[in-house]
Formats: sequence, C-alpha cells, structure tokens
Amino acid sequence: MGDRRRPGATTGAGSAAGVHIQIQEPPERRPLLPHRATFPHRTDEQVFSCFSYNTSTHKHLPVYNNIHRIRRDIISVVEDYLSLDQLRDVRINISVIRPLVDKLYEQDDISIVYCLLVNRAQFLNEQKHLSNRQNVNSTRAMLCELIATRILRRFNEDNDGPDNLLVLAHILIAGFEPFQNAPEEIRREVQASTAWHKTLPALEVAILSEARIFLASTSCQKVVDAIYDGRVIYTPSSYMDLIADRYKQRPISLYNPREAPLLNQYRLLVPRTRNYLEIMQFFILLALYVVFMAERDPTQFSKLEICFTVYAMGWVLDQFATLLEHGWHVYAQNLWSFLDVGFAFIYWIYVFLRIYGWKTGNAEADQQALDVLAMGAPVLVPRLAFNLLSDNIVFLCLRSMMSDFALVTALAIWCFFGFLLSLMWLGNDAYSPFVISKWMIYIWFGLDGSGIHHSIEFHKILGPALMVAFAFLGNTLFLTILVSMLSTTFGTIVTNAPAEIQFRRAVLTLEGVKGDAIFAYQPPFNLIAIFILVPLKFLASPRWFHKIHVASVRLLNLPLLLFIAVAERRALWPGTPGGPPTQLTSFVKAQKKSGLHFWERWRITSHSDISTVFEVPPPESVLEQITTDDDLTRHLIRRQFARGNSHIDSVASEARKQAAQTAAATTAVATAAGGAAPGGPKPLSRRDSIAPFPGLRAELQEVLSESDEMSNITARLEALEESTQRIEELLERLVGVKQGKSPRIEQEDDGVSEAGSPSGSRKESVAVSSEHDPGESPWI
Repeated sequence: MGDRRRPGATTGAGSAAGVHIQIQEPPERRPLLPHRATFPHRTDEQVFSCFSYNTSTHKHLPVYNNIHRIRRDIISVVEDYLSLDQLRDVRINISVIRPLVDKLYEQDDISIVYCLLVNRAQFLNEQKHLSNRQNVNSTRAMLCELIATRILRRFNEDNDGPDNLLVLAHILIAGFEPFQNAPEEIRREVQASTAWHKTLPALEVAILSEARIFLASTSCQKVVDAIYDGRVIYTPSSYMDLIADRYKQRPISLYNPREAPLLNQYRLLVPRTRNYLEIMQFFILLALYVVFMAERDPTQFSKLEICFTVYAMGWVLDQFATLLEHGWHVYAQNLWSFLDVGFAFIYWIYVFLRIYGWKTGNAEADQQALDVLAMGAPVLVPRLAFNLLSDNIVFLCLRSMMSDFALVTALAIWCFFGFLLSLMWLGNDAYSPFVISKWMIYIWFGLDGSGIHHSIEFHKILGPALMVAFAFLGNTLFLTILVSMLSTTFGTIVTNAPAEIQFRRAVLTLEGVKGDAIFAYQPPFNLIAIFILVPLKFLASPRWFHKIHVASVRLLNLPLLLFIAVAERRALWPGTPGGPPTQLTSFVKAQKKSGLHFWERWRITSHSDISTVFEVPPPESVLEQITTDDDLTRHLIRRQFARGNSHIDSVASEARKQAAQTAAATTAVATAAGGAAPGGPKPLSRRDSIAPFPGLRAELQEVLSESDEMSNITARLEALEESTQRIEELLERLVGVKQGKSPRIEQEDDGVSEAGSPSGSRKESVAVSSEHDPGESPWI
C-alpha cells in the first residue's frame, strides 16, 4: 500500500523545531475476503426447452465434459459417509462446499446445475445396488444437491431487475442432453441422437432424483411459481405425443397478456389453468358416475350410461396422454396417480365385460360389469379430496404410508402362505383353502378365534401350535412392525413438511406444462381429435396441420378462452395497460397467492392498519431518515453478540473498557486541538462490522485453522490486531502528554536529564505538534 500522510503528521525536512513522524502503513487494508465474480447473463436470445442443439445460445456448452468433471471432483472430495447435518457444518462449508461452488460458478455455465443434478441421480442409482443405505454415494448425492442449490442462489443474487426471473428460468427449464458436445466416437458408440424428446430440463432431473432441498429453495420456487401462474411460458419436451404439433416452438420467455392475442390457445396448457380444468372435469366425471350408478340397469344401455362411458373414456385418454408426456417416474410422483390408475383399470374391465355381455347376450356378464364399476366409488370419492386438499399434511403422508402398508402386507402374505399349506396338508383337505384363509385373516386382525378353536381338528399338537404361532407372528409381531414403520414415515414427512409440499407443488407444475396438442381438447372432444387429427397428420403439411389445429381449438374452447383472457387482464395482471405492475398489483397477487381469509382480504377488521402500513414502500425522505446511523444502532448488535457468548464475558468486558478509553482519548485530543468533538451520524464500515466483536478472533481461528486456503485470512487478522494495538498505544501517549505528563513519561524525562540530554526537548516537540493547522485533525 505504501506510505500515507495522516492529518497532524509532518513529513519531509520540516522546520528545525518540528518533529518528523512517518508511519509505515501495515498491509491489513486489503479486503479480508476476495470479492467473488459475478456473471450477468444475456436474455435477448431465444432459449428453448424442447431441444438444445438448435439454439445459438447454449449449443457450445460442454455438458458432457462438465458431467464427468463434476463426478471426478465429487468422488475425490467425498471418501466417507457424512450426514446432511455434517455437510451443513461450518467447517465443511468453508473447506469443501464453498471452494467447489466458486470453482463451478466461475465457469459462467448455466448447464452446471443440470450436470450436478445428473450426477446426483447417478450416485443415487449406484446406491440402490448396495446393501448399506448409509454409504458414500448418498453423501455424494447430497453434496451435489447442496452445491446446485448454492449456485442457483448465486445466479439469483447476481442478476437483478426484470431479467432475474428469465435467467433462473433458463437454468431450470432449458433443454440439455447428457451427450451434448461429446466426442463423435462416444456418440457413435452409444448411438446418441439429438432429437427434441431426448432433452431434459434441470427441473425434471431434480424431480426424478427427488432433490427436495433444491426444489424447496427460494430461487427454485420463484421459477416454479412463475411457471404455475403462467408468467414464464415455453414449449416443453415430451417423451411421446399422441397429436404432435411442433410447427411453432415457444422459447422460454415472460408472458405479457396485454401483448398476447385475445384467443390464445396456449393458455389452456398453463399449469394453473390445467389444474382448474382437471378439477372441473373430475367433478363432471364424478357426477355422471353417481347419477348413472343410482339408476343402473344391466338389461339396457341408458342415455346416462352412454354419456358416462364416453366421457370417462375421454378422461382416461387424458390421463394416458399425461403418462406419456413425462414418463411414469414423474407421473407416479403425483399424490393421486395411484387412484387414477386404479379407476382406469376398473373402467376398462367394466367396458370389456359390458361389450362381452352385449355381444353374447349374457346377462350375468352385464351384471358383473356393473358390479365391477361399483368398485370405483372408493377410488373416485377420495380422489376429490386429494385434489382440493393437496397441500394437507395428512394426504402427503397417506401416499407414502400406503406404499409401506402394501409392502409389509405383501411380505406378510408371502410368509403366511407357508402356514396355509401346512394346515391344508395337516387337515387332509378336510377344510377348503378359503375357509382356512378366512380363519387366518380373522386371527390377523384380532376379530375371531375360530381358527384356534378348530385347530385340534387338524392335529392335536401341531394344529394348535401352528395357529398360536401364526397369532403371535401375525397379530403381534407384524402389526407392531407395521405400526412402527407407519409412525416413522409419518414423523419423517411431518419433520420435512415444507420441503415435501414444495416438492409436490413442483411435480404438479411440471406435470401441468403440456406439449402434446391433445391437451387443448377437453374430454370428450379429445376422442374426436384422436380420430380426426391423427390421420390428418399424415395428409397435411406441418403448416396447414398447425392452422387446422389452432382453428379447431379456438372454436371448441371459445367461451373458455375469452374467460381466461378477461381474467388474466382484469384479475391476475391488473394495473395500467401496457405498463409494469404497480405496488398495489403485487399486493393483490400476494393476497390471492397466500389465500387470506375473507375478512382480512376485504379488511373488515379493526386491525387492518397493521398490515396496511407495510403495503406501500416508504418514500426516499423516510428512507434517508431511518438509515441514518447513531451510536445506539451501531453498537446494538455487538452488545447482543457479547451477551450471547457467555464463555468470553471477561474478554468482552475488557474490550468494552478499551473502547471507552479510546473514545475518551479521541474526544480529549480533538478538544485540545480546538476542533469539534466527534459526533453525529457515522456510516458503518467493514472494520466496524468485524473488529469490535469480542472473541471473534478466537472463533475464526478455531474454524479456519484446518483450512489451508484460509491461512491468509488468519495472517491479515493478526496484522489488523497489531495495527490496532499500535494505534491504541499512540493515543494513550498523546492523552498522557496533553493532560500533563504521565508517570512513565516523567521517568523517561528524568532519565534523559540525568544523562545530560536537554529536558525541554519533549516540550518542544509537543509545542510544535500543537502548532498545526486548526482545520486539520490531531490524529497521527
């Protein structure tokens, strides 16, 4: 840094009576932590989610190399198993996670998040083949998720303004494929293609790998909410399309309803709109089902049965297209997917039996068809509750608990099948397998002891022994295991309830973004679209097929499209036409999103001012007043920090005494020099925010001592302490001179006089120091 002249110090030759003081500036003025690089991104070029190589923006990104580079780094860093809490420790954060985040973020590559999540999925896949669940691969997978979360947060922080949401959307829903920019020999070996259905966005990979921490982060939820509301629009990639219309691809962009056409058929594919439409479709399906089953007649086909059959077929077709859109793994993550699959299975059995009975004239088959369809009531009625209360913790737990229950029940049936065979052979076919199974089920649920009563009829000794052993194993052991498993599952989900809710919301959002043209047709019109548009696809050109498809969608959904356009312009995006949303607009959207009660929404309460004061931001004049710093505000956090650390109370007390002495010395020197005492507002600095914390030096040394990369910080802190100590000693000497000589200075003067030196030299030095310019500060 070199030498710097302070006010009150004299450099150079000076006068004969003056004293020349030159202070060497210590090297601690460098920043303690280097500034991390920031990378604002361009958003003026088109980015697509359905394909990657056709884009001019991201086709150069080395996705293949990044995947293997990240895998090498993660494997070299993590060699032992660590839990999630251990990975979040401060030492691991400073020595492992932060260097990796800095290294990967400085590449300025938006595919890094995708590559990290792909590695997480691979580590989890490798973990499945190992018997030990708590192995090193699970730690590596968690580390990939944490690093991806940190990098996404940095992109969110470094890109402000209106482009912030668009940059995050590019990272999460831009389409990449693992072999992008791989060597040609590798692509030929694995027969990799660059078709649109081969690309996957990072958001879908996160759902496949169940990265709940990543999906629950603020940055990720910002994009998920924007996609769900329709503020971010794009054409998604899909595994298979029933009616493929890829003539016009929509890039990832922000939607402005006032610039869009009035009849915008793409708004039918927005996740929020799709959710409302699906609830309405299910209400119609349930109503037709209840009305038809109330007056069912197996001897004839009534109008209600025909309406129900046709509409239910269109609804099942919609579910089948949803399954093909993103695959079974994403579809199965939905809360009510098992209910939809169950009803579809029941429906097709009903249709097969009904057609068979009609063709053969078999009345028994017709009756069996209606009996099978009656089994759909336990599936359809709870499904409505899943739709309306999808964020309820009970329904979130019910899905996982049902899978555990099915697993334990299957294992119990498998094990108890041996008891059934033994009882059948012991009884010499005296009782049918059905009767024996009935007795065993009664014992399993603790309903009846008939099996134990009849056990002596199988064998006097072995029969009762088998039945009692089965009662102990079934009613005691297996039920206890089942209850324990369900309790553990429930407790785990309740502990991580916010992350679980955000995960299910992300699944619902991704599943709601549709790329297949069949979703623009509501049941049962999707059946007509299948029979007409699929053959037309092979006869018309892509341009004319797109025109026919758009015209038919707008004609069939004309009232619905008009209602959506008015709702989005009037309610969802209110404000000035063509202008940005106002503060009131943001508050209205926040209210609608948070689901406030009727009384709070319309402010029919005496406490409305409590929330109203925060609705509109304060003006600049108020901000200037409240940001003015004073002594109380400047030292408040420090005192709280000192009080919170009881093990360093003595150090804190000594630090407060030194601070008081330093402040008194500063005031005394300023008063003696004829200047004003320091006062008024003082802006906070980096030294103010770090140096006065008592005990912080020891805490940082303990945390950073094991990290080689942080050794420079320790040296700078030591230099900072030494310079602070020199300044304090110099101030003490000045205060002692101004107030009259201190005992130490008098002893020094006496010693100089005894040695024959002139005793007035120090007085002369002080006099010269006092003859400085009144406008200068007395600091040296």
